[in-house]
Amino acid sequence: MTFRDRPEGRRAPGSEPDWLTLGQAAKYLGVAQSTIRKWSDQGRVPAFYTPGGHRRYRRGDLETFLERSGPGGRTAGGPTVLIVDDDEGTRALVRTSLELEGFDVREAASGPEGLSVLEQDPPDLILLDVMMPQMDGWEVLRRVQEQHGGAIPVVMFSGQVDESSAGKAVERGASDFIGKPFDPQQLLDRAKQILGARPV
Repeated sequence: MTFRDRPEGRRAPGSEPDWLTLGQAAKYLGVAQSTIRKWSDQGRVPAFYTPGGHRRYRRGDLETFLERSGPGGRTAGGPTVLIVDDDEGTRALVRTSLELEGFDVREAASGPEGLSVLEQDPPDLILLDVMMPQMDGWEVLRRVQEQHGGAIPVVMFSGQVDESSAGKAVERGASDFIGKPFDPQQLLDRAKQILGARPV
């Protein structure tokens, strides 16, 4: 199999071992797949492409990247944050802001999907929208508390804010409540405060 590097047209000989898929490379570096995609687009991590357009990474290039990143590079992904919101635009905004600060981000477009992701790979923090179809944020919060107690902090947010929302959220087990539209920096600061340390 041959691989091509999209910008320079380099080819990777099929006889060379240690080619990793996007998922394998992300796991190797300890970051989200979306993070390594961003690094590839920025030229920080060399990526090759199959004829079908799939990214492949050389183990040696990843080792070089880790050496340049210094000690702790393998865990540079930071704490994992799960965003549960049916609004794709909001998810993209929050994801980008968090990843730029070193967080490892997961996404879910609905309550049931969020619970599924939570079950597969419990995050360090959940950012949860209140107003969603199928299952609203209050029901998701109830199930999170039921299954995990207070082990996973939850920050709820909503475009419909009333005076009782924040108190209601905390009363039901959430760590905080933020109204939309919100300043991404406010969300980042709150996430860092809750997780107890700024990610590398």
